[in-house]
Amino acid sequence: MARNSNDSSTIEFNRIVAGTKIHGEIETKGDIRIDGDVVGTLNVQGKLVLGTKGKIEGEIKCKNAEIMGYIKGEIRVSELLSLKASSILKGDIITNKISIEPGANISGTINMDKDELSTPTKLGPPNVKEQKETIK
Repeated sequence: MARNSNDSSTIEFNRIVAGTKIHGEIETKGDIRIDGDVVGTLNVQGKLVLGTKGKIEGEIKCKNAEIMGYIKGEIRVSELLSLKASSILKGDIITNKISIEPGANISGTINMDKDELSTPTKLGPPNVKEQKETIK
């Protein structure tokens, strides 16, 4: 029996394995698991799973997230953010719901304002002009 590749019910799943380093922007309509290192922006329309050896530095926007590794930057989760005991998060969290296991390490702010989730993100490199105006 032939498989219909246009079947929208099939969930796309991506994986970045340990030892892989990516610098740039990742955008996917499906789910992704990261066990390697990513520096840049992630826009995930599905679920983000960050393994215990995984590291992300940058801005993240996703539907759901299960974090076991290290994040430095802003994360926006439209549904549920789950921080496991091994997770380390340095940056701002904007989410609808959050689950934090004992032992999770968070340094930053947590915002559960639904209006904040609907505002556009600042995904991408920081605006140099904006930084200079802030310094003045």
